Amino acid sequence: MAEPAPGTDTGPALEAGPAPETAPGAAPQAASARSRPSWRGWRGRRPFWGGVLILSGGAEILFTLRAPLPVVLHIGLQGLSGYLVPTVMVVCGLLVLFNPAQRLFYSVVAVLASLGSWLTSNLGGFLIGMLFGVIGSCLTFGWVPDQPPRRRLLRRGRARRKAAGPAGA
Repeated sequence: MAEPAPGTDTGPALEAGPAPETAPGAAPQAASARSRPSWRGWRGRRPFWGGVLILSGGAEILFTLRAPLPVVLHIGLQGLSGYLVPTVMVVCGLLVLFNPAQRLFYSVVAVLASLGSWLTSNLGGFLIGMLFGVIGSCLTFGWVPDQPPRRRLLRRGRARRKAAGPAGA
């Protein structure tokens, strides 16, 4: 084993204070700074808002089925389809979020389930859940995975690079 050069201190005096990264206030801030780009990257690789709208539309229809009896307008065919259709919407919303490769199929199934909820589940969750499902399905169907960035984002990136100045400065 090689010995340290004379005059270098290898004792506990070098470890006197915590590193700036491990300071009490810096750790959560650093973790959130690292997680934000990864969250944006995950969200950008899938039809996020379409999936969220389909999921929330199905959840809203399910919640209206549990409304008090005087509010319930129509439970549907033996009650089963009233629960089955919004459950299909919720499942399609989750599948759009976590398996975006099959988004076209899921969006078609979700729009059919959304429109079918008009007849089976309190007029489509009093129209709100049905509209969320249809809009989310349209957003999912129209989503293109490898789009170039919008012009506004390109201008913002150029403005940041210009404000930062030359790389060597």
